[in-house]
Amino acid sequence: MIVVLTNAAFFDGTSDELRSGHVVIEDGCIVDIADSLPSSDDRRRTISVQGRTLMPGLIDAHVHAYFPDVDATVGDRRPVTMVAHWAARMLAASLNRGFTTVRDTGGADWGLYGAIERGWVTGPRLIYCGKALSQTGGHGDMRDPHDTGWCGCSGYVGHSSRVVDGPDRVRIAIREELRRGASFIKIMGSGGVASPADPLERCQFSDEEISAAVDETRRHGSYVTAHVHPDEAIRRCIELGVPCLEHGTLISDATAALAAERDVSVVPTMAVIKALARHGRELGFPSVSLEKLAMIEPLALQSLECLHRAGVRTGFGTDLIGELERYQCTEFAIRGEVWAAADVLRSATAINAEILGIDDRVGQIAPGFDADLIAVSGNPLDDLNLFTDDGRNVPLVIKRGHIVKNEL
Repeated sequence: MIVVLTNAAFFDGTSDELRSGHVVIEDGCIVDIADSLPSSDDRRRTISVQGRTLMPGLIDAHVHAYFPDVDATVGDRRPVTMVAHWAARMLAASLNRGFTTVRDTGGADWGLYGAIERGWVTGPRLIYCGKALSQTGGHGDMRDPHDTGWCGCSGYVGHSSRVVDGPDRVRIAIREELRRGASFIKIMGSGGVASPADPLERCQFSDEEISAAVDETRRHGSYVTAHVHPDEAIRRCIELGVPCLEHGTLISDATAALAAERDVSVVPTMAVIKALARHGRELGFPSVSLEKLAMIEPLALQSLECLHRAGVRTGFGTDLIGELERYQCTEFAIRGEVWAAADVLRSATAINAEILGIDDRVGQIAPGFDADLIAVSGNPLDDLNLFTDDGRNVPLVIKRGHIVKNEL
């Protein structure tokens, strides 16, 4: 069937201004952007989007589908079947908000991917890395630091991460995740907020371990991304050849310039910082994690300004955990405090598609691209708060040409 979205004012994913035309979809792809309506066809379905803004489906490059609780140590003890049901609910809500693609940066696996592809679970297209890799006592090690019931020789394995030590074990773990269908690999390059035992400001993994991850992923035609907060850890990962970084919250101007020079991508995650600062205590976020959060929360927006000044390829991620996932769309307005609206929209569409390696298929409204599209009630170039109302201002969502939401 041919679907024509008529009278469209649309943000194409790259421009500063809206364009206009009739968007023609056939067999899941955008085949034309016409100045005038195509001739009538019995196979054609026409949907008027007049008065709304059409744009590419949104992309969230940092989610955790298998993270059902704000306290990570609680979620990692839940049965995986229970966690999978949480993931289905979370992903359906994300698609309803207009996110037609998400990149899971620790936890999601082929089972969840396959369930979405078969239509058993309603959700965005899913790109996943399997379990994130952490050193013993690192950001992915969710053991209580005083718990002696675990055998260190076997390592810790949770729903979203696993512990590996030494270059050879890093290589084995990467090969195993890629064997299971992972598109990329994530390592923990510094301490983090949610983990119970590691100082946030410390670098993690040895140079040899990080270099092994870079080499192993490159030889597989994939890439590694690193969780990093402090500037020292960010610079170290860049110098060791890591092509993508998550968070980058305490980056300096000098390190941002190095990232731009080395063509390194950074995916900041503002929504989780703001949501945890406001609601973390009431939802049971551990006190030790709240103390670490206080180290980055006042400085988070400065990293966005720093990255923008340096011209770093900057993606859009949210990193929301547990009940906080409902704040996914607050990322737009938070970024809008320091960025122009067009820059925010590009980060969530064309730029994210480039970071994920799918920019030949999604992230733009242009002939030949998959028909991942949403309609927004209003003009987001004028008002990024249109996204904040949890999908209520997104009446139309199309994924690969299939209409999954239509409230027009």
